Amino acid sequence: MLSRSRTLIFVLITAVIALGAGPGCGVEAPKGKERWAATHDTTVDIDWDKVNTAYKEADGPADLERRINEIYEGEQLISVSVQDLDEKTQVVTGFFDKNSDGQVAEGEKIFTIQRDLKPDGTGQYQTHGHGAYAGYASPMMGIMTGMLMGSMMSSMFAPRYVPMYTTPYTTSSARTAELRNQRAGYRAQHPERYNKSSQTGRKYGGTSGSKSQPPRARGGSRFGVRREAAAPRPRRLAA
Repeated sequence: MLSRSRTLIFVLITAVIALGAGPGCGVEAPKGKERWAATHDTTVDIDWDKVNTAYKEADGPADLERRINEIYEGEQLISVSVQDLDEKTQVVTGFFDKNSDGQVAEGEKIFTIQRDLKPDGTGQYQTHGHGAYAGYASPMMGIMTGMLMGSMMSSMFAPRYVPMYTTPYTTSSARTAELRNQRAGYRAQHPERYNKSSQTGRKYGGTSGSKSQPPRARGGSRFGVRREAAAPRPRRLAA
């Protein structure tokens, strides 16, 4: 009988120790995936038609980088490098300057635009995506005198065209601060393009509803059906 009692006490002590080592008692339970965990995907779609038009109409590298950052809807800033390889060929590179060194690293490239002047006096340019945008390649777009275009491109038709960017132009660190302020002002003027959605898929500040069923008020509404005033109870007449 004594032996059975000792065995029972030993089993109870072992169970208490095991429970004490469970979650909340010094041993942290493994954490599951947060329900509302935010993703950090920085791959934002780019409207390539607008990028190609921006290059054709830009008056210079500063104007081009301003236009590109108005087109791009992500939070990162796109830096631009412009270099004339010779009198006929110009290469423009858009890139994320992650280390702010003003240099184009291979892993930072977003797109390149190559413009070539042809022997007949016309030109052409083509855009290629890089990195996350590597699947994009534009058709070869022709350039000719008389087209509506900015000075950056039209200057190549000058009789004695001297390459302006044999030393590459690259967005400077001082210029990035100016671009961020300019882009912030542009986005403030076009809020319809930059309304972000929450993780639940709802737009911040919006209300639910449709044309057939208007949105309900978010506060002050009643639950259930509103009751009418209580009818008077019948009274017993005295005999």
